[in-house]
Amino acid sequence: MATTLRDVAARAGVSVATASRALQGSERIGEATRERVRAAAAALAYTPNRTARALSTGRTATLGLIVPDLLNPFFPAVVKGAQARARELGLQLLLADTDESPAEELPLVRTLAPQVDGVILCSSRMDEDELGQAASLTRTVLVNREHGHLPSVVLDPGPGVEAALRHLHALGHTRIGYVGGPATSSSDDRRRRSLAELAPRIGLEVVPLGARKPDAAGGAAAAEELLALRLGAAIVYNDLMALGLMDRLRTFGLDVPRDVSVIGWDDIEFSAMARPALSTVRMPRREAGRTAVDLLGEIIAGGTGGAIRLGTELVLRASTSRAPLRIDEARPDGELRISLPDPERGTSSPESPLPELQEHTSP
Repeated sequence: MATTLRDVAARAGVSVATASRALQGSERIGEATRERVRAAAAALAYTPNRTARALSTGRTATLGLIVPDLLNPFFPAVVKGAQARARELGLQLLLADTDESPAEELPLVRTLAPQVDGVILCSSRMDEDELGQAASLTRTVLVNREHGHLPSVVLDPGPGVEAALRHLHALGHTRIGYVGGPATSSSDDRRRRSLAELAPRIGLEVVPLGARKPDAAGGAAAAEELLALRLGAAIVYNDLMALGLMDRLRTFGLDVPRDVSVIGWDDIEFSAMARPALSTVRMPRREAGRTAVDLLGEIIAGGTGGAIRLGTELVLRASTSRAPLRIDEARPDGELRISLPDPERGTSSPESPLPELQEHTSP
């Protein structure tokens, strides 16, 4: 049979009420008594019944965390940060994955609400009305999403976008592509707005390359459009997509960064191990998870929350380079003619054509 609080009280020689207060750290109980009760609990391997505690205090000491896709390397770091901070605070964390389905989020909140003291929604794909419904069910904190006055941890794309644009401009690029993520992603929307605002100031034209699945296949699917539009550089919604794009470009016999420069987003662990190592915009993912737990804890304790903004930064590696080549024209025979800038005349001089874009099997 499981050890009960009554067993602990009997072993320590105190009442059940005193044992309960001692284990909760009540200052009304003397230090010697608290130590005796804790020793008894340890000897009996006693674990407090969280359900019973919730019935008496209205608290479960448990938080919920909902993410779109645990297979996406962006989210485990957020989870790790949240889990570590929850553990430090003596809280449990229930994790749920919506498999990139916005329709699954609100039902999950409804399921978790009676079991937790609050929910953290990471990169939520819900619309505005659904977010309001979720917040009416339980205390809610958003990560990488904003909505009205809901407490949120916002990963500000502005610094990272500006640094990436200035870097590409300094390398001589004038037109770049943006390979977008899911149409329902609010972070993608914020990034597009930052690009539209900052690019003209810096002297760059940004060409949107659609909304795609946030995985390697989604990035690979953008390669043909990138080349058809004669773009020599791209900023990509996330690192997984950027790695997929780079791999697809290689099947066409193109080299990154000699022929096309690529910048990802997130700085997942695989980015530094890629060949070439991927330049990317770093998101403070673990910090976001920790901060979200702290913010939810403040709300549970009676605080009002608010919005906390965390910055992004550019991490330069080997996937970007100067733009010595420009694709000038598409030839009727399917070949693309490449030209080099002439530094003396400011024009370009023909070079040998790039072979027709046919896939090559990697060795």
